[in-house]
Amino acid sequence: MGNKTRCIDYRSYIMSATERILYTFGAAVFLFCLAFVFYHSMFISLAVSCLAVFYPRLRSKELLVKRKNMLGLQFRDALYSLASSVSAGKSVESAFKDTAQELYFLYPDIDSYIVKEFMIIVTRIEMNVTVEEALRDFAERSGLDDIRSFVDVFAVGNRSGGNMVEIIINTSNVIGEKLRIKEEINTMLAQRKFEQKVLNIMPVLLILLLTWSTGDYMTPVFETIFGRMVMTVAVFLLAAAYFISKRITNIEV
Repeated sequence: MGNKTRCIDYRSYIMSATERILYTFGAAVFLFCLAFVFYHSMFISLAVSCLAVFYPRLRSKELLVKRKNMLGLQFRDALYSLASSVSAGKSVESAFKDTAQELYFLYPDIDSYIVKEFMIIVTRIEMNVTVEEALRDFAERSGLDDIRSFVDVFAVGNRSGGNMVEIIINTSNVIGEKLRIKEEINTMLAQRKFEQKVLNIMPVLLILLLTWSTGDYMTPVFETIFGRMVMTVAVFLLAAAYFISKRITNIEV
């Protein structure tokens, strides 16, 4: 399984230099093209493209949420496997070792988050660190309430000699139900999100169409101060509509 056990702090996402350059470049090209559609000015387009330096920060937040969601899904699978091992009569420590092996086959990519985390937990158990301490560290770094709740319940049950199988299974069911509800909500919102994207693209397509079909008619819009002021207002309204609609469709479960 390898020895790659670098701890990840899931509460923050730090881009590599390559990622930052690629995202900044991509955003700069997009903003340049978009600004040119609205202003037909190389100078304004270049000035607007400079705003791309802020995009990596926004993208980092999106990648952070995506990584947390993926970790949550993988953790649910880990709990099912862990419950199976514990119900077979194995000790908690042995169950974690078996689960780490099963997760490796379930997620062959060694960079899978849950595989890494269970490898870290197993390594710490072998170093005589208690399961509770290893899980507590994982829970804190995960930034996920579901994992924190599981660790809290696990710690209480482990200290009091509770039914660990029942604790793990119940936690798996709760997390699974939350994920099911989230998937249903995402399915219901999928059509709305598609409509949102279409509505955001339509103004740009209309301007391109008018520019191509009636160039003389659009000339005052691109060459006069008043026309560019109108375009600037349109750009701000379009940006506001994008962020508002994105916030509305972003529902946390």
